[in-house]
Amino acid sequence: MSLEPFHHSAALSLGVELELQLVNTNDYDLAPYAEDMLRLMAKTPLPGSVVPEMTSSMIEISTGVCHSSSEVLGQLSQIRDALVKSADKLNIAVVGGGTHPFQMWHERRIYDKPRFRELSELYGYLSKQFTIFGQHVHVGCPDADTALLMLHRMSRYIPHFIALSASSPYVQGQDTAFDSARLNSVFAFPLSGRAPFALTWDEFSAYFDKMTRTGVVKSMKDFYWDIRPKPEYGTIEIRVFDTPLTVERAAALAGYVQSLAAWFLREQPFMPAEDDYLVYTYNRFQACRFGLEAVYVDPATGEHMALRDHILATLQRLEPHAEAVNAGAALHLLRASAEQGSNDARWLREQQSQERLLAEVIRRAALKFRDR
Repeated sequence: MSLEPFHHSAALSLGVELELQLVNTNDYDLAPYAEDMLRLMAKTPLPGSVVPEMTSSMIEISTGVCHSSSEVLGQLSQIRDALVKSADKLNIAVVGGGTHPFQMWHERRIYDKPRFRELSELYGYLSKQFTIFGQHVHVGCPDADTALLMLHRMSRYIPHFIALSASSPYVQGQDTAFDSARLNSVFAFPLSGRAPFALTWDEFSAYFDKMTRTGVVKSMKDFYWDIRPKPEYGTIEIRVFDTPLTVERAAALAGYVQSLAAWFLREQPFMPAEDDYLVYTYNRFQACRFGLEAVYVDPATGEHMALRDHILATLQRLEPHAEAVNAGAALHLLRASAEQGSNDARWLREQQSQERLLAEVIRRAALKFRDR
């Protein structure tokens, strides 16, 4: 199969996908209600879509094509409100967060869909352990070569995205000591990690052709890279975010991506290099493990600094570009978070410190998601 052409999209347009948890309201464990939720949601006209995910306690919502983070927030809020209404009818709750804190992976059921069954047969227990919840952000690119340039420029900011969205400190009832433990599950898949260093669509197409000839991949869906091009949409897709606890934070993160992309397009601030990836995995680990308290190694200079300082300096540099795409409020939310050293992982730990009961933490997270 050949790589499909890179379709046209409006530069800097946005699309956001959120994978969400369905929990019962008795013990706040995951509940296999995806099919019932999809049936109810199909009756409500909404922007974007609501679709099943790998296991039956998950759903994925997505916006349509948006042009600003405020439009993203408007669409996500509308879908969130409809989800909450449907969940109330089913006596369940919808929750954000990158992992469910105490669910047991072996109890999960694979959703009955051909692709999920195929993945389950290939990956075995990894498919049930993939009951994790992420946010994906698409940003529109004017052409294919620009998309690859933007992808590799954006890779320097992967630690920012991880630390600001981190919301998965608990796995199987234990505090992992990571702010984002979710990405450790993604790394188990053989086609995860970073995209190959190709700066033109011709080079990338040649790589794709080689991979399809090996029989290992059939389409772009088989790559679980942190950032991947999506030629059918004319976008690049950033996939490292944990699903935040609120749609407000999800929209703010989309505004951050859009502001970075605007900076790249208008100023061409640096040329990415293969050597950028010498510190990529280390920076990624630091952000997953320590969140906003991580160390960041500058790929260009090798300088070590606090990740939080690098985020704050970047936010300041982006101010004019954020204003140009109407993302000022989004960056303000993230700046306050970075200044306070606060993310959703910290909020979850604070709740557990007070309550000593992860079920109560989930109950409070469900209220936070529904904006109470």
